[in-house]
Amino acid sequence: MRLSPMDFLLKKIQMKYIKYEVIFEAFAERHFIKTFSKKYKGAWDFTLKFLYQEFEQIDLLFLKNTAEYITNKDANVVICKTEFKISGTKESRHGSGNRCITVIHKDISKVKVLLVYHKNDLKSNNETVSWKSLVKENYPDYRSIL
Repeated sequence: MRLSPMDFLLKKIQMKYIKYEVIFEAFAERHFIKTFSKKYKGAWDFTLKFLYQEFEQIDLLFLKNTAEYITNKDANVVICKTEFKISGTKESRHGSGNRCITVIHKDISKVKVLLVYHKNDLKSNNETVSWKSLVKENYPDYRSIL
């Protein structure tokens, strides 16, 4: 069976991807993750495991266009936004309104999950302004790159 050029590229990258250590920050767990856990119960546990696996291979998410760089993609520390769906639901990633804000530390192969939220969780009419404000307030180390 012959692979399309994109499938060939994905297969090649999967063989050489960097495996990142994934850390969900305490702020993320205390706030919106708690809401997801209560609302979706067992489905959330499965979704969380899936998110860990995806973030271990976060470079692949950019190839599939399910993640976007917010800050300079060539820097050692990069903030990005991803979309996800709850396991077992019929919503698409994009249509679900569920997002993660992560920071990739390329030099130490670590992904930190700063926020996990549904766009309706944010109090402002402007989603981007709202999550950037939360990051700046709760993660002073990343203020300067936003």
